[in-house]
Amino acid sequence: MCLGIPGRVVSIDPTNPHLAMVEVTGVRRAINVGLLEDEAEGAGAQVGDWVLIHVGFAMSKIDEEEAARALEGLRLMGPESELQQFLGS
Repeated sequence: MCLGIPGRVVSIDPTNPHLAMVEVTGVRRAINVGLLEDEAEGAGAQVGDWVLIHVGFAMSKIDEEEAARALEGLRLMGPESELQQFLGS
């Protein structure tokens, strides 16, 4: 099963605005946020935004409440969840 992992954008690469550092439960990973340029807000990803991550790409922006619900659901799935795979990679 493939799920989106919620993460918070903590920085945008100054040399490549399509790359961002996101934090998921204390673990930071670089991801591609280029797919968010066409979001309704038009600004792409910004520091502080919550995004859903799938295979290294931010697929959409979400709000903090939705992120918390998604993280809790992933935790309930146990050690084989996509969240644990993301954190371990």
